[in-house]
Amino acid sequence: MKKSIVFRSARIFDGESETLRTGVNVWVEDGFIREISDRPPSADEEVVDCGGRVLMPGLIDAHVHVYASGLNFIRVAQSPVSYLAHFAAQFLHSSLDRGFTTVRDVGGADIGLALAIKEGLLDRVPRLFYGGRVISQTGGHGDFRPGDHSLDERHICGCTFHCDQFAVIADGADAVRKAVREELRRGASHIKIMASGGIASPTDPLDRCQYSDGEIRAAVEEADRAGSYVAAHCHPTEAVHRAAALGVKSIEHATLINQETAEFVAEKGSFTVPTISTIIALFEEGPKLGLPAVSIEKLKRVADSALSSLEIMKRAGVKMGFGTDLLGSLHVRQSAEFTLRAKVLPAIDVLRSACSVNAELLGQAGKLGCVREDAFADLVVVDGNPFEDISLLGSGGDRLSVIMKDGRFHKREI
Repeated sequence: MKKSIVFRSARIFDGESETLRTGVNVWVEDGFIREISDRPPSADEEVVDCGGRVLMPGLIDAHVHVYASGLNFIRVAQSPVSYLAHFAAQFLHSSLDRGFTTVRDVGGADIGLALAIKEGLLDRVPRLFYGGRVISQTGGHGDFRPGDHSLDERHICGCTFHCDQFAVIADGADAVRKAVREELRRGASHIKIMASGGIASPTDPLDRCQYSDGEIRAAVEEADRAGSYVAAHCHPTEAVHRAAALGVKSIEHATLINQETAEFVAEKGSFTVPTISTIIALFEEGPKLGLPAVSIEKLKRVADSALSSLEIMKRAGVKMGFGTDLLGSLHVRQSAEFTLRAKVLPAIDVLRSACSVNAELLGQAGKLGCVREDAFADLVVVDGNPFEDISLLGSGGDRLSVIMKDGRFHKREI
């Protein structure tokens, strides 16, 4: 019989409260938090003495692309899946090193990767929620075919492109319904649609909406019928407003949102998942890493709005999740999202976004993103108090003395 693990002498952030709890111990057994109480550990239990450090939930990143091995998606989309799988393994391992015990992939990850994790072929990685391939209109943010015929499009015909690892092109409500059903059949936990232009795609204007109301409604209806939900890529405020109005649960980026739209999103109860770190990273490193010139020009249009959008959504009371959206080698900046957000948001808001808010978004409230009895034992111990210095979480895992996922130590230095 396995010993219980007991965390003692910790200050506990439960994922929600502004007050650190003291004077109690946390028991972990069989992958779950079994007890939180002030009784002392017994002699036969394994004790982790936290020495006044902060014990908190494992972090959740709700916007990743684990197969996105580079910044030029035209090239990435043509890469062998075997190569992408090796890149994903490295991405996932390093995410857990940074304290992210759960990630939500919103474009690319698939049943093969999920099975490899479930069967132990890929070990010591975060919990994975995946949405399969994104669904895009022709010429939308998921259509990475060049518009200038710089590649021989005779070899990128429509039927072939539908088998791309990252995207399905679907036009019309019936085609969208079929695409949604197919991704759900392949095990997707959610559906991702492209509802506006984007930075990485070569032919679509950044500030324009994509998909008709009827097409978005079809996606939402099909996902809802299956007990799932839709996440929608949206930069301009009009696209954000439409998504919330049409029942989209998770609005990605929302970079150009205005106050009126933010208040509407809050009223509708939709979540947003801003991704500040990728905007800064692409702005600083994109050109040298091969980000196409057309994407650089688009990037300049959203860079100035990245942080101010957080202030707008904070004032409106929008439920903001935590995401990073870092591509290729830039994923090493994953932890920087904490320090970037803290420039304009209170530390408690940033912490909640990566814990309780993201757990609610994933439908895992009370199971993930919390220190609570019967929750999964996904825990980290921080060398210091992130309420006072959130850079402790922004240092890439260096200031985490314990990382535990499913009751198993990934890292233990105390």
